[in-house]
Amino acid sequence: MTARRGVEAPGAALAFGALIAVGEAVRCRVAPARCREPAPLATTGALGYVALGEVAAASGEVAQVTGPFGWAQAVAVVVAASLAGLVPPVALGQSAHPERVARRVLAVACAALGCQLLHSGTPLGLPASVESLVVPCLLALFGLALLSEAALAASFAWARGGGPYAALLGAELRARRVVGAAVCAAAVVLALAVDTAGEWALPLCGVPLLLAQLAVRRRAAGREADRQTVASLARATEIAGYTPPGHARRVARLGRAVGRELGLSGRALAVIEDAALLHDVGQLSLVDPYPAGATEPLPASEARRIARLGGAVARQTGMPAEVADAVERQAAPYREQPLPARVIRVVNAYEDLTGDPGAPSRGEPTGVCGTGERAGGRAGRDGGEGRAAAGGPSWALGRLWEGTEREYDPEVVAALARVVRRDADA
Repeated sequence: MTARRGVEAPGAALAFGALIAVGEAVRCRVAPARCREPAPLATTGALGYVALGEVAAASGEVAQVTGPFGWAQAVAVVVAASLAGLVPPVALGQSAHPERVARRVLAVACAALGCQLLHSGTPLGLPASVESLVVPCLLALFGLALLSEAALAASFAWARGGGPYAALLGAELRARRVVGAAVCAAAVVLALAVDTAGEWALPLCGVPLLLAQLAVRRRAAGREADRQTVASLARATEIAGYTPPGHARRVARLGRAVGRELGLSGRALAVIEDAALLHDVGQLSLVDPYPAGATEPLPASEARRIARLGGAVARQTGMPAEVADAVERQAAPYREQPLPARVIRVVNAYEDLTGDPGAPSRGEPTGVCGTGERAGGRAGRDGGEGRAAAGGPSWALGRLWEGTEREYDPEVVAALARVVRRDADA
């Protein structure tokens, strides 16, 4: 449609397209892979271009009832600029992240179509001449557009990892509540500035946005460095021979899935993941490692001592207080634990029962009987009989259910059972 009708207001289209392309290129070059909102500058420029049509039409500078350009041109400019912004990172061998571009295009299409319907007056019942309602209506439309973008992001996350869609959507909305409000407000201000001062207002408004985006990326890079520290500590126990290879990563991956099943948000999931990676770091204080690094069969006093040492290490390395607390209290009775520690306790016990090659005897594991007789006693005497009696996931879940009176949270065990069942079905 744009090719057939021609580009209206080409100067504004070129200026906003350049801003969108710069924001996309900067996002791809400096944003860590875990960042949820990778290109606020590009999204602001895209929504600002949509708002420019409504603001210019409402000010009476043009005669068309649909603004100086329609929704088709707005979408075409955003698509072309986003693709142009992907050229530098692709040339440098980096990922293009087409999913994020698709989400932005959807948000822009929803906003542009909403502006078109708003200005025509008939569908929403608003006369085109009411200038005082333009800004609040634009903010409301942009909020709905970003809501659709979050819904699509949650759909992608659900397709990749499963879990309750409502919980994934809630996490996406919580992650966008501050940035999304800033993007909506900045887009309207950008359109008003360009309508008043012309295209030269774009660099004046764009440079502060670019600097803010770079500051956010630097903060995200700092968080990524913290995660590398956590991963290194988790690997230290494996390299030193205290835990089986990959044990901490398996606990972290399964713990995150259980957290999603419980409906936890992104921040709580990050706490579970970091604490799971560090849950065995207290074993570095031992002179001799336990067989296969399994801590669940230990006497309660010894397990709590190792957990306290792990929590002290987490605090000394600068981990957040909730991460250190989850590591420190993972061996306590579940009624005394925060939720991340409950998840780690259950998942670690499940991994000790089923997931780690070379793990010790499974005859009396994990303290599920609620007694002080652990690995050094009856389990060690059972020897091969315990291994013969051990089964797969169903057996391990049964052992966990036996310990729900004191050791394990029954809600977490139920969530783990659903995750295991879904993985088995898949």
